[in-house]
Amino acid sequence: MDAEQMRKLLLEMPHVTETMQWGAKLVFWVGDKVIGGKMFALVNLEGDGMAVISYAAGPERYPELLEREGIRPAPYLARAYWVAVERWGVFRQDEWKEEMQAAHALISAKLPKRTRDVLAMPTRERQRLIVERKASYAKTAS
Repeated sequence: MDAEQMRKLLLEMPHVTETMQWGAKLVFWVGDKVIGGKMFALVNLEGDGMAVISYAAGPERYPELLEREGIRPAPYLARAYWVAVERWGVFRQDEWKEEMQAAHALISAKLPKRTRDVLAMPTRERQRLIVERKASYAKTAS
């Protein structure tokens, strides 16, 4: 697994969008953030020796994952039960897929009803709403 393979895997999941934030960090969201989506994974592209990926593990899985070599509490997000993985070799390919599907499902279940309602809209209608909201935010930011 590497950053590009992970990006491909995450973008294949339902309703996932990505943003570039906090330097060279790819942030993956369940639902676009302008409709109230929530982030579930963050890939570090900086090569700064920090974690290669951080993701939502949930309160049940969190303690178990911390026992594994190469996994530690995620900075700033540990209180929300996120873990940081130091290198891509910590999991096998199939384990990565399971971990990311679990993170996606965990965060999807926490989405507010209004966000789930938007995600349930037909694709074209949902995309139009997202474009309108982004344009509205751009106007207020300038």
